[in-house]
Formats: sequence, C-alpha cells, structure tokens
Amino acid sequence: MLDGDTRPDILCIGSVLWDVIGRTPAAMPPGADVPGRIARTPGGVALNIAMTLARLGLRPALISAVGRDPEGEALVAACAAMGLDVAHLYRSRDLPTDRYMAIEGAGGLVAAIADAHSLEAAGARILRPLTEGPLGTAEAPWAGPVALDGNLTLALLEEIATHPAFAAADLRVAPASPGKAERLLPFLRHARATLYVNRGEAELLAGRPLATAAEAARALLDRGALRAVVTDAARPACAGSAAGLVTATPPEVLVARVTGAGDAFMAAHVAAELGGADPETALGRALAAAAAHVAGEVPA
Repeated sequence: MLDGDTRPDILCIGSVLWDVIGRTPAAMPPGADVPGRIARTPGGVALNIAMTLARLGLRPALISAVGRDPEGEALVAACAAMGLDVAHLYRSRDLPTDRYMAIEGAGGLVAAIADAHSLEAAGARILRPLTEGPLGTAEAPWAGPVALDGNLTLALLEEIATHPAFAAADLRVAPASPGKAERLLPFLRHARATLYVNRGEAELLAGRPLATAAEAARALLDRGALRAVVTDAARPACAGSAAGLVTATPPEVLVARVTGAGDAFMAAHVAAELGGADPETALGRALAAAAAHVAGEVPA
C-alpha cells in the first residue's frame, strides 16, 4: 500500500480525454456556419474534477483508460504537469484515447458528442489499482473520497456499488450528462454515496417533473439517497441530507463557457467538505467555483 507521502487525497474515476470545443458569441440555429474559436484542452468529467481539486490544493489521482497513441502520451504529460497523479491509469496500445466534441453558442451548449468508447471497453481493468493494490484491495479497501462519473458502463457502476474494495469509500457520484443520469440508479439507495445532479437529471432519477432544486433534492432523498446536491442553472441550488435542505443562489456572471461548470461545482463542494466546511459554506463555495468557471476566470 502507499505511504502518506504518495497516497492521494482523492481518487477521480471516469473519463480522461481531450475536449475539442468550438465557441462563438453568435446564435447557432441548426445548419449555422459562423466564426468562432476552436480549442483542444484536457477534459472529461473525472479529469475536470481532478484539475479543480488540484487548484484547490488537494492531491487527486486519476483512475481511467488512456491510450498509448500520440494523443494519449500528450494528455498524460499534460495531466502530470498539472500535478495530477497519473501512475494508476490503465494504458492500452489497443484502445485510442477518448475525445469529447462540443459547440457552444450565444445560448450556451448547442450540441456535444462524447466518444468514451475506450473507457467503456477497458471496463473493470481500470479498477485494478483499487482491487489488486496499491490503492486498495477487497480485504483492505480504499478509505477515502472517490469522485465517480457516469461515463462508466452501467455494469461497471453496479460492480463499484457493491464491490468490497469500495466498502469504506466516501463516494461522490455525477452522471456526466443527462443522457447518462439513469446510470446512477445503483447509488440511489447506497449507504455511502452523495449524488451530484442538475434538476433535469434528478427528474430522470425520480421519474417525475420537479419544479426546483430543493424539490428535486427532497425527491431523491425520499427515494433513498443518502445525500443529494442539485443545481438548476442560474436558479437556486440545493444540498439535501437527513439533516435537512440547504439552498443558495448562484452569483450572476456573464457566460463565457458552459462545458465543465458542473464538474467545477462538484470539485469545489467536495474540497470544501473535506476541509471541514459546513453545508452552507460548502454550497456557497461550489456555486462560486462554477460561476468563476462559466465566466472564464479560471483556466479552461
């Protein structure tokens, strides 16, 4: 097992890939062809969370699949340069490095495609550092926080929910996108999982319309969730647990980008709680981090 000098503060399990994002201040109706900027940056939910955690002073380790192609070598080097622990990545010569492509216009996200096929194909192989060491085993499970994203397959998420190697983990789970929200169902009644969702994702999990983040958090708690943290764009967000509901309104900012805002929110909330913040403070810090990201005040 790792000693205190090499043991990460938190594990980030899920997508680690290249984001290719085109942004324009213009409106983007279907078929539009407008000028803008296109950038390739390190991304993926797990990596976005890890990058924010590192900026907040924590030592995150990445648990994912990255190819040994030139794109993968460049991505791992970029992650290491940011101070992220890349020693536990599953590296395959047979699987290409995953990618995410999005277009953002004046109204926010226009469309996106997530190509996480290599992560899905790698499956349980990415978990070997937790099931066979050095991060843990079934007999000596990892005892610490884990940020988990829904880009993993439902089968693998179900395995994580019940595997003894995660029996002592503080699981923080996000769906990655509304289309993958139902992959969180194995954690809805989980005794150690906190769900991070937006209101639309909460509606999919609850199976009914929900008018506010507070109503959404209460609905997830009523369905058995240990804790639920729900955002609702510029409307009030809510953190709910058996102790009650806490709500706060996001700061008003000019929107420069939207991709990754939820990841920044989740990372800041986790970091605040690990630092001992109370529920009100943790939610406020999370909303401030998301607002700074949306406004373009932190590196993409």
